Amino acid sequence: MKFKRFLSIPIFSVFLLVGFVYYVTVFIFIDDWLSLQSSAGSLNALIFTVLAFLSVFSFLVCVLTDPGGVPSGYVPDIEDSEVSDQEHNKSGIHMRRCDKCSSYKPPRAHHCRVCRTCVLRMDHHCLWINNCVGHRNYKTFFILVLYATMASIYSSVITLSCALQKDWDFSRRAPLKVFYITCGVMILGLSLTLGTLFSWHIYLITVNMTTIEVNYEFVSLNFTMLMHISCGCK
Repeated sequence: MKFKRFLSIPIFSVFLLVGFVYYVTVFIFIDDWLSLQSSAGSLNALIFTVLAFLSVFSFLVCVLTDPGGVPSGYVPDIEDSEVSDQEHNKSGIHMRRCDKCSSYKPPRAHHCRVCRTCVLRMDHHCLWINNCVGHRNYKTFFILVLYATMASIYSSVITLSCALQKDWDFSRRAPLKVFYITCGVMILGLSLTLGTLFSWHIYLITVNMTTIEVNYEFVSLNFTMLMHISCGCK
């Protein structure tokens, strides 16, 4: 069942993108800049190959790893039945039932409409890995973003270095110039996107929150502000 997750257009697009970036970085930019026959060119190709391999391996693990569903038959363990409901709410032990699964949900668990199950410490459902990011695969997802960011930045530096060292003849090399600009913009955009995502998850780790919890807090804050404004207008 897990391998069926690979039957997805976004996952197929990721493999195409990784293959394209790897090919142009190693066999076009590094070869044109340093030559793959030189020691410097071989070293840069080896470093980028390792980063690309780690990214692909982490990607495969993210796709195949279960995010951590709520065990069937889960019931909250409340030892002291005489504790009041107010104390339950303060301690976060209050019992919640999922509207979709009709089962109890532990704290920080959320129901995924795509996976059709409740996920422990769910961060979000990622379209690009066709899987939820939750308790069991969040570490792998974070490592994936780290390696992908490093690889894309490394590719951006190589692309820029190769472009700067070329002696451009704009009257004869217009198609080549368009190719370099297109690849540079694409790889730089990928680096900025992954770098932003990596920074976001560093922030989430430092504040011990998930994307869903931050969004919920943001919506609640805006709702509270609107209520205060409406009350003030009255």
